[in-house]
Amino acid sequence: MRIAYTTFILCLVIGCKNKSPEENRTEKKVVFNQELANELKRMAKVDQIAASIPQGKYKEMSNEAWNAFRDSVFTIHQKRLNQIFDEYGFVGFDLAGEEGSLNFWLMIQHSDHVPDFQKVVLNQMKIQVDKGNASPRNYGLLVDRVRLNNDQPQVYGTQVDYNWEVCQAFPKTMKDSINVNQRRKKIGLPPLEEYLNQMSEMHFEINKTIFLEKGINGPKLYKTE
Repeated sequence: MRIAYTTFILCLVIGCKNKSPEENRTEKKVVFNQELANELKRMAKVDQIAASIPQGKYKEMSNEAWNAFRDSVFTIHQKRLNQIFDEYGFVGFDLAGEEGSLNFWLMIQHSDHVPDFQKVVLNQMKIQVDKGNASPRNYGLLVDRVRLNNDQPQVYGTQVDYNWEVCQAFPKTMKDSINVNQRRKKIGLPPLEEYLNQMSEMHFEINKTIFLEKGINGPKLYKTE
């Protein structure tokens, strides 16, 4: 009887050791982490500066200084994002709230310099989306980003380019464009035409001086229902 009991305990120990980090993470009760949420908020604020065109005091930087600043931000953040992902997996609502999850996703979205890491995070994000613990809309944006970074056509049409001659956004390479709005609707995204019009209007406002000099007084919009 004692031998059987010892064998049973040994099997339990071995079984636990053989579990993957993902399996062990899912077994732990998730406790809201305010400190992590605050850290992600601070990081995302800097990330937004680095991911955009220079604004405010950053306009005074030389191109060399600006590029060095951007590189340092992405390098430092990448190291920390790896640590966070290794410990928690994709940061869901339960761990850091909707804002914290959004901030984590946003920095992954901007991690085009490490496409393999983006892809691994995307797989874990899908698990949280299926649980209702992460945004399906943001998941769709990351799907498209990952696919394009791996030379595959996007699914939801969220990644765009612009026709500068008429100030109109258009989706980058996309699969099955006929049914794209059905796919977008399933994850809570508006029709593609509405989205493209929003992006065109934003593009016009950001580059208004250039377009007005070319005699373009507004973006060319798509017809919507």
